[in-house]
Amino acid sequence: MNTIESHLLENVKEYLGFARKRLRDPELAADAVPESLLKALKGADQLRDEENAKAWFYRILRRTIIDLYRRRDARDRALAELERELNAPPDMADERMVCACIEQLLPTMAPQYADVIRQLDLNEKPPDAVAEIFGINRDNLNVRLHRARQQLKQGSNKPVGQTRLP
Repeated sequence: MNTIESHLLENVKEYLGFARKRLRDPELAADAVPESLLKALKGADQLRDEENAKAWFYRILRRTIIDLYRRRDARDRALAELERELNAPPDMADERMVCACIEQLLPTMAPQYADVIRQLDLNEKPPDAVAEIFGINRDNLNVRLHRARQQLKQGSNKPVGQTRLP
């Protein structure tokens, strides 16, 4: 092991303390120091004066800490944007387009399945009300809905499951 490597390893606790003060997160600091050590070892040939090794390594560690802050900020912004998208009301134009596509597929389905999709998914009626409309119980409605969606996936009027309706 050369003198730069031994100097770096001798001062790991000091570097870790430095990183902890700046990051205020022990786990992140524990990531920053080894990452910086790797960068330093890869670039050790750039160091001309071994007496300046400590200052040189602190520059590397500071840049690593800055990079970690930037990554964390980018991650936080991405998460905030995702949260906004998930909490945003649905885009009515997209919803109308999807509904129109489904409406075009309904005539290719068995009528009883098309009616279930129309009532529950397009008209957004509550399941209990739809079960009452069809004169079936909630379990039978769930079976019919499952078969209707399977038929939609198949994209044809092939029967799904049993031919007898629940």
